[in-house]
Amino acid sequence: MGYLMGSNKIIASAPGKVTLFGEHAVVYGEPALVMSIGKRVYVTTELRNDNLVKIVASDLQLPGVSVTFSGDELIIETDYGKTLSAVAYLRGAIDIVSKYLGIFKGVNVFVRSEMPVGAGLGTSAAVAVATVLAYSKALGYDLEKREIARLGWEVEKSVQGIASPMDTSITTYGGVIKVKLLGGNNYEVKELQASTSLPIVIGYVEREARTKDLIMKVKDLMSRHPDLVSNIIKIIGILVEKAEKTLMEGNLMLLGELMNINQGLLDALGVSNKRLSDLIYAARTAGALGSKITGAGGGGCVIALAPNNQEGVEVAMRLSGGLTMRTSLGGTGAMVHSHEPHTS
Repeated sequence: MGYLMGSNKIIASAPGKVTLFGEHAVVYGEPALVMSIGKRVYVTTELRNDNLVKIVASDLQLPGVSVTFSGDELIIETDYGKTLSAVAYLRGAIDIVSKYLGIFKGVNVFVRSEMPVGAGLGTSAAVAVATVLAYSKALGYDLEKREIARLGWEVEKSVQGIASPMDTSITTYGGVIKVKLLGGNNYEVKELQASTSLPIVIGYVEREARTKDLIMKVKDLMSRHPDLVSNIIKIIGILVEKAEKTLMEGNLMLLGELMNINQGLLDALGVSNKRLSDLIYAARTAGALGSKITGAGGGGCVIALAPNNQEGVEVAMRLSGGLTMRTSLGGTGAMVHSHEPHTS
């Protein structure tokens, strides 16, 4: 952490992600492989002359919302209460950065997302990390990446109750990473260099459950069937190690097989549903080498590995009721901009 002169207006962004392998098991200390995508969240901070925190959120798949905090008073200028879940990450980031740096200043926060909230693409982590970066810079501090990732993780834990450091690590570092919890608040991040690009199609259906609820669902299943579920978690960990080696070798056929096995294990944990399964099997029938949910499940996103056949797989997913997204993989991590880029 270094100290810089504060700037009145800072624009920061962080990318979304797809989990290639290991979601849910990562919460229990197994490794996961995660890759950033080319869709981003942009957060602009402007310091104020008072102690108010004003948050203006747009493009969070909801109508625009303006929220002002004054002490314990909350003023919401909208009728859409569910926006509060997204706002919680913004306010949490301000609080946690202030506590970490030992300084607080009132701030206007403007956030814009190129991704839907709650889709399993790591939007909440990107919001948290981009806000940590923008607000700390506005206060005059130049945090290291490991500090940004850790503070972002603290934000997610404060909002969700339990969270892995996976999403906040990948949105901070970008590219492809392997993440593993080591116990307590310790974890390791290994940056990987894939030997080939991954031609992936992302399919999306509306979420029916929150990440927090799905994590608790697996925890409850573990408490009722500890012998069975703990072994499923361990097998996912073994699969991740094999997938890392396969990714480095560029063996897409084997990688697809491992995706399908990982999906079967996630199904066993009860985090998939019929709408996701429809997309998964539509993709495979159309020629995808492998397909699985990415993220917590309960709706959200499916990824399909489809070399030489992305268009056909995309059409099949749409016909099965999903929205689809084409984006580059392995994009740049959290960064500061001189101005907010214009995006289509």
